[in-house]
Amino acid sequence: MKTPVISIFARWPTPGEAKTRLIPGYGPKGAAAIYRKLLEHTVAQARASKLPFALRTTGGSAADFRAWLGDDVNVVDQGEGDLTAKLQRAPAPGFCIGSDCPGLTADLLREAAEALHTSPVTIGPASDGGYWLIGFREPSPWLFEGIVWSTDAVLPATLERCGERGVEPAVLPTLSDVDEPEDLADWPQFQP
Repeated sequence: MKTPVISIFARWPTPGEAKTRLIPGYGPKGAAAIYRKLLEHTVAQARASKLPFALRTTGGSAADFRAWLGDDVNVVDQGEGDLTAKLQRAPAPGFCIGSDCPGLTADLLREAAEALHTSPVTIGPASDGGYWLIGFREPSPWLFEGIVWSTDAVLPATLERCGERGVEPAVLPTLSDVDEPEDLADWPQFQP
């Protein structure tokens, strides 16, 4: 198996467009500042993992992302369509992660890559019922079809989908992502 590629899904931190559910607690600029710190953390962990990674972006130019996060960052436009279509375009073997998980570590990314040697699918559950990582050894568009995103049904639906195909996913530790102001209670270093 080739070395898996980390696909980090990211957006340009425009105030009023980034982490909008944080705006009631931090305002548009504060929410964008939190998102900047979270994305910087995500890229730092991906870089430290020594695994290849690409930033799959929306809302900013490749040059802007590289100027901010480093010339070594491979920037790929997410392309058109909904989240399902965007996730389906991620290369295999690889895994998709968001950019709002403060508990993400380089060790967890390496663990996810190792898990693909023994299982065709790797899942990092999120405490809100979704996942912070999903990995696949081969192209697996079926993982994303018909999923109702941003709900607590994402993980159960994904596990059910795996079961229907006889796939036993490797399961990583559960982490929390940052969606609401209270999600930052344990992570003061990410506050603006």
